[in-house]
Amino acid sequence: MANVSTVMTPNPAVCDANTSVRDVARLMLDNDCGEIPVVDYQGKPIGVVTDRDICLRVVANGGDGTTAASDAMSSPVRTVQVDSSLRDCVTLMENARIRRVPVVDGDGKLTGIVALADIALAGKDKETAKVVKEVSAPAPN
Repeated sequence: MANVSTVMTPNPAVCDANTSVRDVARLMLDNDCGEIPVVDYQGKPIGVVTDRDICLRVVANGGDGTTAASDAMSSPVRTVQVDSSLRDCVTLMENARIRRVPVVDGDGKLTGIVALADIALAGKDKETAKVVKEVSAPAPN
């Protein structure tokens, strides 16, 4: 089975913890994506901001575009290594119910991102349907 490096988007757009959510949203628009990794000064992911995070953690609570990414981000971030198998990535997505996974190198620095769509394009229809079902199922109570 292939590893994540064969399907990931390399060098994704990133922000730091102090980036405003307005700028994060602009990065999403400019890069046609729904998640921006938040990295520290060494380029290591410390969280992610999704379009949903902005809606639920900022807008729904009366915040505005000046809110910092650190106040909207999901953390700790779940990552996979660049040499991880697609199976391991899929398992993480299913278990954590997430649609995107940052990819890190041996030093923990961000090198890419794998989205559910990347798995879908690379995978077989049956496996893709299973992943979509698992990731999209409501969380157990």
